[in-house]
Amino acid sequence: LLDVENTTGINLTESLAMWPAASVSGWYFSHPQAQYFGVGKIAPDQLADYASRAGLDIAAAEKNLASNLGYLPESGDTGDDTYQTKALVA
Repeated sequence: LLDVENTTGINLTESLAMWPAASVSGWYFSHPQAQYFGVGKIAPDQLADYASRAGLDIAAAEKNLASNLGYLPESGDTGDDTYQTKALVA
C-alpha cells in the first residue's frame, strides 16, 4: 500500500520483526496541550517494592535500574562505572 520497503529500506522478516533491527515505527499522537515529564530518581523503598513484586533480589534490581537510582547501592556493583559520589542529588 505505502511501498514501505522501497521508501524506507525497512523489511519485515518471516517472524514480522523489522530489519534492520534499529528500525522504529509506531503511531504518534500529539495535542497542543500535551505535557511531557521525566520520571524522578528511584528511592530505596521504591526499589525494594519493585524488586518484591518482580521477584528479584535487591542487587539484581539495582543493577537493572542503575541509571534510574537516586542513591548509590551499598554493593557499588551496578555494572555502571559512572557513579562518582556517595549520594546522588536530584
